[in-house]
Amino acid sequence: MAFKEVKEFEYITIAEAKEIMEKIAEERKKRAELLFETRRALKHLRTFSKLSAEEAKKLVEELASLPQVGRKDLAVKLVDIMPRVSDEVRTIFAKERFTITPEQIQEILEVIDKYR
Repeated sequence: MAFKEVKEFEYITIAEAKEIMEKIAEERKKRAELLFETRRALKHLRTFSKLSAEEAKKLVEELASLPQVGRKDLAVKLVDIMPRVSDEVRTIFAKERFTITPEQIQEILEVIDKYR
């Protein structure tokens, strides 16, 4: 039995995953009908993708550049959820080892609002 190994790992948004899956689906459609799992994954991505892949990448970069976010994984979560209120942001940061202030939350929400 052959094992596959992860050569590279990168956090991506739902919008970016949708773009990738759309390309994969197009290629697979040329050869055969899409598998149930592929169709379900595409439906999920289409339903929950809130931005284009390009907009999502820009927003991730902008959020990751904020000192209170600072990491791509947190920025990706914020972009996927696109929180509207401070409690939603606070929930995303609940497992972090630092406390986020109301001012920092407001700054995050203002950046996200620019992309709605």
